[in-house]
Amino acid sequence: MIMDRTLLFSDGQAITATAASTNTVDLGATGTVYGASSPIVRDVGPGLGVPLHCGVTQSFNNLTSLTISIETDDNAAFSSAVTVFTSPAYTLAQLAAGAKQLLPTHIPVGTNERYMRLKYTVAGTAPTLGKITAGVVDGRQSA
Repeated sequence: MIMDRTLLFSDGQAITATAASTNTVDLGATGTVYGASSPIVRDVGPGLGVPLHCGVTQSFNNLTSLTISIETDDNAAFSSAVTVFTSPAYTLAQLAAGAKQLLPTHIPVGTNERYMRLKYTVAGTAPTLGKITAGVVDGRQSA
């Protein structure tokens, strides 16, 4: 699997409370095609899928469950964030080191704003251990 640092949401990010990913991905501003009166409309989800990867790099402790959401917004501050995907609630047993495929296989339909990030929502006691690496990848490793 090929990862690019500029497309990583989390690079071994410690998840000790509900928080956003360390990094955001800037999909760039849309432009106006020559002769058109308005900018093109973005939606990264349809068509040939853009692969995502999310894996546990350090086993979690304490928490009851963890939910991961994909958020988009038109501004880097995420003041009006829109959730385009929410994972199932992963239990502590499912969050052992090596666990992967925690996100959909590709960027979901509806990802139509400029910025993307992940949001990790912790349920139960805050963990003191547990790290995740996640981002847009060139291809997904199946085994």
